[in-house]
Amino acid sequence: MNKEQIVNFLGLAMRAGKVKTGESVILNDLKKNKLKLVIIATDASDNTIKVIKNKCESNHVPMQIFATRVELGQALGKSERVNIGITDQGFAKKLLSMIDEYSKE
Repeated sequence: MNKEQIVNFLGLAMRAGKVKTGESVILNDLKKNKLKLVIIATDASDNTIKVIKNKCESNHVPMQIFATRVELGQALGKSERVNIGITDQGFAKKLLSMIDEYSKE
């Protein structure tokens, strides 16, 4: 599994309308149990990681740290993105397994 495959799959999720971005949107959707997975950029601030990680844990939503903010933004066809929320269970499950496999290499 390489990074490019994961980035392409993120782009597919974006085109399918299953992606949310922005810290306030992510935190709000976590409260409403709308997210199935949260992805945070490797270069996000420690505070951002801590706040989102705590929210994810309290709402039992998996969280992954993957790619830089520039790479995440490019995957979605937007400017830099620090955090991404996936709203679809199927996309979330596939991305989790892809990122886990990538992390093991």
